[in-house]
Amino acid sequence: MNYRKLDVYQAAVRFLPLAAQIADALPHRYAGMADQLRRASLSIPLNIAEGSGKTTGADQRRSYAIARGSAMECGAIIDASRALKLIEDNAGQDADKLLSSAVRMLSKMCRV
Repeated sequence: MNYRKLDVYQAAVRFLPLAAQIADALPHRYAGMADQLRRASLSIPLNIAEGSGKTTGADQRRSYAIARGSAMECGAIIDASRALKLIEDNAGQDADKLLSSAVRMLSKMCRV
């Protein structure tokens, strides 16, 4: 399965435990936000894998664009968690780096 060789897929998979760690740190009253972070983070590698299996460039780009949107959503959830003081300001720095890298790669893949 060739998607496993993609750097962007590997970054997305490495992001999953970091996203889970942040979601687990959120207070119970923010369970919806935690659940959304878990779902959006899982959507990233799933859509990358799906896109790599598509037979047309347009279909591939659509899947990669969805993955990119999910990565942006994860970033916004982490930002909101910091703004609401639900996590420390320095929490999720590794997650931010992986997301930024994934978004850059996905942006290029959407243009090809």
